[in-house]
Formats: sequence, structure tokens, C-alpha cells
Amino acid sequence: MGDTAATDSYRVLLSGGEGEIVEKKSRFIATIRKCETEEEAVAFIEEMKKKYWDATHNCSAYIVGPDNRVERSNDDGEPSGTAGSPMLEVLRRKDLYNTAAVVTRYFGGIKLGAGGLTRTYGKCVAQAVGEAGLAERVPMGDYSFVWSLDDVGRVLNQLYQQPLFTVGDVEYANRAKIHLVMPRNRKGEAEAWLTETLSRPVNLEEEKTFFEECAVDPGQP
Repeated sequence: MGDTAATDSYRVLLSGGEGEIVEKKSRFIATIRKCETEEEAVAFIEEMKKKYWDATHNCSAYIVGPDNRVERSNDDGEPSGTAGSPMLEVLRRKDLYNTAAVVTRYFGGIKLGAGGLTRTYGKCVAQAVGEAGLAERVPMGDYSFVWSLDDVGRVLNQLYQQPLFTVGDVEYANRAKIHLVMPRNRKGEAEAWLTETLSRPVNLEEEKTFFEECAVDPGQP
């Protein structure tokens, strides 16, 4: 999982999710949630600790980013590396950002061993991720350029017929201000297409940026 540029899409949870496994009489409950900041992740972990105050362990892991990505895990009293680390590894394998996970364990009296703990904590988080579903978060931009009123009808007809962007609002004054909505990483490609198609240099002005989330097929890598 590498650093993500501001124009790159990345994966997040589609919603919150839970998973539960009973292994040798120990009950494991995974809860995962989308968290936009490290503060939100820490608050979520504390919330789960209060909810399951009587549990033997409340182990946790989170990844917050993508900019200045922060990764943390905590075994909460389990043998070192047997809980938080495998939980974090599941989030990494799923290429997830802005996600926090807590696995609560009620000890059933039978020790699982390091290997058993590692498998069970990871499996429980994976189950919760499967329930929550995944989404691709795409950085989008609303860009604009101006054009002569005399020729705007012809230009709009050309714009509506291409797949690089969506035509947004058109503001009419002394000239027409045309808004184009697209993934941020397509801005350069769109400017090149506009310049070639309209036979004059077109520089897009950024009006605003935002994100769109699209569900990801569970089978997609």
C-alpha cells in the first residue's frame, strides 16, 4: 500500500460492518467503521471499549489517510503481534483507507496459541469488511472555461458527445461560462482534448473539488 496522490482514487468502506466468530469457546466480535481522521478513529476505539467494557480484550487497528497516512494497531493484552497486527494486515490487503477496526474478545477458557489468535483476529476483521462492502472514493473537480455566445451551441454539442467529462452548469453573461465535471486526474487530458477539438488553447479553471464514492465489486482485486 503506497502513498496516494491528491488526484488518485482510493478505497474506503461502503458502510460500517460487523463480524463474529466463536473459536474454542472464545467469542470474537469485529466492528469496523469509516473514520476520516485519527481523532475519529481513536474516539471510535474508545466507544467500543465502553460498549464492551466487560470483555477480556478490545484489540484495534486503523489506517487514516490517504495524505500523511497513519497506521496504528494495539494488541490490548494479547500476546504481542497476535491481534492488532493481523487486523491491520487485513486492512492493508483490502487496500483500505480511513478505516478503523476493533475486535472484542470474550475469553472462553481455552488458549488458542499465537497462530490461532492471528488467524482468528484477521478472519474476524475480513468478515466485517465483507459485510460493510467497499467503495472507490474518486477525487472529482468542477472546472470551467469561457466561450463566445455566438458559437456556444456548436461547442456544447461537441462536449456532450465525449466520455472524458460531464457538462455541468452553463452560465450566460457577456460570454458563456461552461462547467465540466470530471475526475481530477483527467484535467490535463481534458484540456488537451478541448484544445485540439476547439482549435484554440483551453485552460480549465478549478471551481471546486469534491469526492464521489462508487461501490466496488467484492470480487475485484
